[in-house]
Amino acid sequence: MWLTVVSIPLLPAIIMLSSRYRVKVAALCHRALAWALRLVRGRVCVRSTHAFVFSECTHGNADSVLETFDLYADTHPSLCIGPQIGEALDEVVRQICPSRVLELGMHCGYSSVRLLRLLSPVGRLITVELDPFTSELGEEIILVAGFKHSQFQVLTCSSDESIPTLHPFLEPDQGNSEGFNLVLMDHDPQQYLTDLLALEREELLCPSGCSVLLIIRDPRAESLRGIVDYIRTKPDCYCIKTELQFMTEIFFQRERTSVNVNQRV
Repeated sequence: MWLTVVSIPLLPAIIMLSSRYRVKVAALCHRALAWALRLVRGRVCVRSTHAFVFSECTHGNADSVLETFDLYADTHPSLCIGPQIGEALDEVVRQICPSRVLELGMHCGYSSVRLLRLLSPVGRLITVELDPFTSELGEEIILVAGFKHSQFQVLTCSSDESIPTLHPFLEPDQGNSEGFNLVLMDHDPQQYLTDLLALEREELLCPSGCSVLLIIRDPRAESLRGIVDYIRTKPDCYCIKTELQFMTEIFFQRERTSVNVNQRV
């Protein structure tokens, strides 16, 4: 009885608080449900893609693996970036000849294979995938393509968990202590800016030059606005080199203004 008497004067405040946070709670629940649905659909897609590529490609032949991926994507939903984005990615890799590459978002392993086939014999790929199931199947595809564990490393964790652990892969005895020459972001676009800031803070971007490729799966989304606005506030070390409908290339370099950076159309 006394609890009821005490709580009556608090009712307006309780009602106000519940109304204020109801929208936020509903939005949070909606995001959690959407994430769960994407995960389930993604796993189904990864499983079917992996089964097709594994059974139809020529093992040990990276080009055959990529062609089989593309063949599957012609008639089925796929998380692969596809040949159009893949060719743009190939162009960047051929121009900068990176020795250390970081990939955030491995998916089915398509882009990993695409990157590895263009790296030099001493080049190495570090690829990060949040979902253990996807990570396992993606790693198997990389091995099916003919690459060895000495050429790549798969980290099964979130991007923000992985970034602080990447320094050992850049130690002098690994052949490169400067940083990553190329970073491919194809995970959660909401994490692009956060992860770029973390890479910068951890000094993991090669100071003499690093290309950061941002994959855009939904051109209508506004998810890149934050990172693009940030880049434009730091012209001394960042510039946007290429803007395509499906991919944006950002170039990082310490004291970039002292070096002439050519723009690619």
